[in-house]
Amino acid sequence: MKTLLSLLALLVALDASAAAPPAKKSAPHPSLVPVQDVAGLPRVLLIGDSISMGYTVPVRKLLEGKVNVHRIPNNGGPTKYGIANIDRWLGKEKWDVIHFNWGIHDLKFMPDGKRQVEPADYEKNLRELVAKLKATGAKLIWATITPIPDGELQPGRRFGDEGEYNAIARKIMEANGVRINDLNACITPERGKMQKPRDVHYTDEGSAFLAKKVAIEIEAVLPKSAKQP
Repeated sequence: MKTLLSLLALLVALDASAAAPPAKKSAPHPSLVPVQDVAGLPRVLLIGDSISMGYTVPVRKLLEGKVNVHRIPNNGGPTKYGIANIDRWLGKEKWDVIHFNWGIHDLKFMPDGKRQVEPADYEKNLRELVAKLKATGAKLIWATITPIPDGELQPGRRFGDEGEYNAIARKIMEANGVRINDLNACITPERGKMQKPRDVHYTDEGSAFLAKKVAIEIEAVLPKSAKQP
């Protein structure tokens, strides 16, 4: 009798499971939705973390009709993640401009008290990544790491560490002739009203502000024919 009841209960459960609607997949972040190229326009690739995800869509709007603005299909994470994925992100197609950044994830403190990527490894990884990017023949633009706010953050980061990592990156970019987009200097005077409280991220207004600077830097390296409205 117990066996029969158990079997009936199992059949009811399976029937209920089959009748339940499938779980809805959450929509991807708008910045991660692939774009279709407009023939004849230069191709731009944005590489970066969630800060760049915030300014991707506004950059696309600002440069609409001038360039095809793509981005990597996920959060760029730390440099070690970039090393593992850069070939896939670059693909086989031609890029005219690559605007890139790594750093906020590298300087994050992990449970063992160490940063996710310590400065020496950050320098090593970034040199390797720049070599890969230079090999594409694209015009390269490095975006400096945006400010880390003071106070306790989760995940843990420390105010001022971005200065140490930006100095490492600047040395590499200058040695390789890479244009520098100083987003840190650009946003710092505005961060009080544009950076979310106790957070490295920005409001929509802040992302739009960063997007303007990114768009200006991209336009500056485009062929003259591509700059016409």
